[in-house]
Amino acid sequence: MRFVLALDQGTTGSRAIVYDRRGRAVASAYEEFPQHFPQPGWVEHDPDEIWRSVERTIQKALRTVPGTAIAAVGLTNQRETTFVWDRRTGRPVHNAIVWQCRRTADRCRRLSRERGRAALIRRKTGLPIDAYFSATKLEWILKSLRAGRARAGRDLCFGTADSWILWNLTGGAVHATDPTNASRTMLYDIGARRFDPELLDLFGVPAGMLPEVRPSASIFGRTARIGRLPAGVPVAGIAGDQQAALFGQAGFARGASKATYGTGCFILLNTGAKRVDSRHGLLTTLACGGPDGRTVYALEGSVFVAGAAIQWLRDQLGLLRTSAESEAMAEAAGGNAGVYFVPAFVGLGAPYWDADARGTIVGLTRGATRGHLVRSALEAMAYAARDVLETMTRDSGLRVRDLRVDGGAVANDFLCRFQADVLGIPVLRPRTIETTALGAAYLAGLAVGYWESTDEIAKLWGVDRTFAPRLPRPDAERLYRGWRDAVRRTLSR
Repeated sequence: MRFVLALDQGTTGSRAIVYDRRGRAVASAYEEFPQHFPQPGWVEHDPDEIWRSVERTIQKALRTVPGTAIAAVGLTNQRETTFVWDRRTGRPVHNAIVWQCRRTADRCRRLSRERGRAALIRRKTGLPIDAYFSATKLEWILKSLRAGRARAGRDLCFGTADSWILWNLTGGAVHATDPTNASRTMLYDIGARRFDPELLDLFGVPAGMLPEVRPSASIFGRTARIGRLPAGVPVAGIAGDQQAALFGQAGFARGASKATYGTGCFILLNTGAKRVDSRHGLLTTLACGGPDGRTVYALEGSVFVAGAAIQWLRDQLGLLRTSAESEAMAEAAGGNAGVYFVPAFVGLGAPYWDADARGTIVGLTRGATRGHLVRSALEAMAYAARDVLETMTRDSGLRVRDLRVDGGAVANDFLCRFQADVLGIPVLRPRTIETTALGAAYLAGLAVGYWESTDEIAKLWGVDRTFAPRLPRPDAERLYRGWRDAVRRTLSR
């Protein structure tokens, strides 16, 4: 038998999963890596720690599947996180600046006040000016290094996590990315499908630093020997994590939507070949095309903190021992007792885009318990998802009839039920909830002919459980109004 190896390099950990032709995971491994917080609001990763975690998960996943049976490697990754390394030595020249990091928020505010800048960047990239994206992070690194533009263009490589992992997988032979990742840098024109010279000049980025952009389903290069993974295996699919999840959910058609609940919550709506520009704070981004490289657009809403709120309650406050306990605690609470938690630890994303908002808990009384706090964190994920989905409907005119969900948090039945109640539409949990890695596998498999078409892949998708809304609409609307009031108290403006 032949298999496809998917590498999922996420914000808090790295995962390797081996898939068979039916899209079933036959081996997997996961490893967390440290988070670094040099100052309040700053978040960094050590690029070498990330690569070592990827290496180790590859070796663990291939203990039961021979590396010689791997037909292709697919790669998906945390997006926007910014890496810079020396192309001669392969060594990072600075810690990676994570998508959550707010160190360049002031720079973004100044830039937004410059006449015409916000409109220019939105028109070319589909993005608002925000520290979330790569451009100002890269600008900050280059200024901190005091490296001249000439040296940076000649000696340094820039990339998001996919480019860094690809460089190491291929032994430094390939410096490339795909359109989904490029579209998150705030440097890439999503209409012209190229890095934009005007934006590169604005942020002081030499073109020589940039990765080559290739279709998401294409052969990027071949592996160097990495322990159990032999040399010469095609690295044949790359996509940013959220676009990969939409692909893994078989969201190939216009109007398909998905929500991924991980560290954050990210919702995508496939708008097909038509670019839809949001009037209400959403992102216009590129989704995955097939091996033909066709252009597919999507609307995206990014909720910066979702599962990370449960981690905070667990690790910082000690309110629960494991994240899995949150389901039983939420159920036992019986209701939210008027407690709302807006976990704006690093500001608020779509549709608010308030970099200065900070986490807020409202409605506390002497009767509030730790169960109410845990429940409020889970409920916050569902409310924030509704914020985004309602905005998508207004912008696109497309009606979302059901929501496909994935990510580690959707193993929580309470979250899925409450999400259906708040939205008033069915929530579909697939048999495979790690659809981010599955999407990367599908892209790689399509590129090498392991799977023949997206039609074949669509037939592999299946529902584990459908959660139908049960809460009466007046009750759901009352709860949602309480959430919107809590958000208003959190906003900085």
